[in-house]
Amino acid sequence: MPTIRKLQASPPFTLRYREAKGRGALACWLALPAAIAAGAPPLVTVHGIGRGARSQAEQFAARAAALGRPVIAPLFDQRSWPRYQQVVRKRRADLAFLALMAELRSSGIWQTPTFDLTGYSGGAQFAHRFAMLYPELVRRLTVTSAGWYTFPDDAVFPYGLAARSGRADDWGPHFAAGLDDFLRLPIRVCVGEGDRLPDRNTRTRPEIDRLQGRDRVTRARRWVAALRQAAGTRGIAPRVDLAVLPGCGHDFRDCVRRGGLDRMVLQDVGPDLATIDDGNLRPNRDQAVPGDMS
Repeated sequence: MPTIRKLQASPPFTLRYREAKGRGALACWLALPAAIAAGAPPLVTVHGIGRGARSQAEQFAARAAALGRPVIAPLFDQRSWPRYQQVVRKRRADLAFLALMAELRSSGIWQTPTFDLTGYSGGAQFAHRFAMLYPELVRRLTVTSAGWYTFPDDAVFPYGLAARSGRADDWGPHFAAGLDDFLRLPIRVCVGEGDRLPDRNTRTRPEIDRLQGRDRVTRARRWVAALRQAAGTRGIAPRVDLAVLPGCGHDFRDCVRRGGLDRMVLQDVGPDLATIDDGNLRPNRDQAVPGDMS
């Protein structure tokens, strides 16, 4: 078991590893402030396929501690959860995550009705699909550099919300059932301005490239536009924006250090450092807490 260590930060926080409680359960990294503020929702941050849960907890810890907010970074290990990004594939990553959150609630880590949810790359895929399925649990959603998205349209699940042919009880309609509530959430979509090169982890095929685009920047823009259109069609005022992170490619550390991702996610701290330009958000540059790649 990794040792518990006190990190030097201002305000202080403790980084702690919590082992999985049984087969099929999730481990997690926790970044806990010296005192959890009453009524402060936790930030849940979901790693990409590099499984950098510790790095994500560290990157958000200092800014969250300034709010008295705990950071929870679940760990979906490769062996048990190879396709956690799709939430409901086979072993049901959603149920394992819900069980972890229930255990952390019972131990006093968080007590609020909802939590803020963010994810990077593969974790962004998990985060937006989880929020679609359980919008009542999410206070605010931030997704960064997702490889691809589930769109609010009639493409078959998981590309859209329609049932796949020949499946009597497919997941698409279950996701579609909460779409109105999902579209009412404050949603921020972030992507590095240089994240334009598909890599071996980018899902690609002619149909998805045609509908979503060939790179993460294009896909982020199209998903934001699709959410806005879907909200408008339903008479819902859209609360979704796009943040293009300057000087960043597909690197979590750079998105925090150079792109200000921590300020995008934890926007409660201090003044709003972002400016709106043609419907997109561009954060001001400043130095954030450095950390490892995720």
